[in-house]
Amino acid sequence: MSEYAQGMYVARHGPRQAPPVLLIHGSGASGGFWNPVVPALAARHHLIRVDLPGCGKSPPAPSYDVPAQAGRVAALLDDLGLDHVAVVAHSSGGYIATALAEQRPGLVGSLALISAGPRPDALLRQPFILRVLLAPPLGPLLWARRSDAMIRKGIGATAVRPISLSDEVVAGIRAITYPAMRTVLRRNTAYIAERSLPERLAALRLPVQVIFGAADPRWDPASARLYEAVPDARVELLPGVGHLPMMEAPETVGELLLSFMATSRRP
Repeated sequence: MSEYAQGMYVARHGPRQAPPVLLIHGSGASGGFWNPVVPALAARHHLIRVDLPGCGKSPPAPSYDVPAQAGRVAALLDDLGLDHVAVVAHSSGGYIATALAEQRPGLVGSLALISAGPRPDALLRQPFILRVLLAPPLGPLLWARRSDAMIRKGIGATAVRPISLSDEVVAGIRAITYPAMRTVLRRNTAYIAERSLPERLAALRLPVQVIFGAADPRWDPASARLYEAVPDARVELLPGVGHLPMMEAPETVGELLLSFMATSRRP
C-alpha cells in the first residue's frame, strides 16, 4: 500500500499489527533501493518505506538540513500513529535516523545503519562518474541530460557485485535535481563534521547495528571500526560487498537485520 504523509511518499508492507520498521534511503536514492530485502523483512514486520523530500516520488522541501529532515520523518510517524520504531537506514540516511533518535528518543527503539560514513575524513575519492556528475562546471550540464544507462552506471560504480535497478527506481533517481543533491551532500557533511556519528550514537544508548561492505568504494571500510566505541554496538563487515549491501547481498543483510531486531526489541 502506498500513500503520502507530511508531503512524502510512503509505501507500507507486511502486517500492520507486526513490529514497525522504518526504512530510510541515502542521498541520490529512493525507497526503492530497499526492494531486495522487503520480502524477507515484511514477513515479520510492518515496513514503512519512505521517499525523502526531493527524492523518488516526493516533492522538494524548503530545507535539507539533517535535523529538519529528521523532524519531517518524526511528524510522518506521528501521522501514521507509530512509535517505538526500529529504524534501518542506508548511507546518509543514517544521519537522518540518528538525528531522529536525538530529537525523539522515545520514538526510536533501535538503529541499524548500513554503509553510513562515520565522519568526513573517512570519505574516499569518489568513483570517476560521480565526480563528473556532481562537480561543476560539467556537473549541472550532465545531470540534466543523464540517460537511464548513465544513472545505472553511476549507481553501479558504488557497488562491487552486480546490482539491478528497475525502471521505477531509475525514474526516482532522475527526479532528484542537481541543486537539491548538492545541498543535501553539504548538509550531510556539516552534520557529521559537527559531531561524528559514533559520538552521537554513544550518547543515545540505543541498540545499534552497523553493516559495512568490506570493499565499499565511497567510505573507508576500516572506518566501520569507529563504531565499536558505541556501547554494545554490533559491527558487521561483509566481504566482497561495496556501498549497497542491501542490493549486493540482500539475503545476508536480511538475516542480519532480522536477527538484530528480534534480539534488540525492548518493551
